Amino acid sequence: MFIIILTYQKEITEVEKHLEAHREYLDSNYKSGNFIASGRQEPRVGGIILCRADNKQDVQLLIQSDPFYINEVAKYDIIQFEPTKYVSGFEKFL
Repeated sequence: MFIIILTYQKEITEVEKHLEAHREYLDSNYKSGNFIASGRQEPRVGGIILCRADNKQDVQLLIQSDPFYINEVAKYDIIQFEPTKYVSGFEKFL
């Protein structure tokens, strides 16, 4: 499992220009089962995506189709982790 941390590299007005396309990208990855949860950071400096993938290279490939990546709106940090403790029901996401 991976945590993808997006940090905006441009002003929020530029982020807003690509937000609808970014949401379509998210929807596509939810439908394919790649993404589990996502949302913006508070304060609004970027976002977080909880991602299911086999390896970091697969996550890097997923990111490359994000309009925020394509338009250099955000930078991405990828953190891999193995959940060992979680609430009942979460195992369906593993």
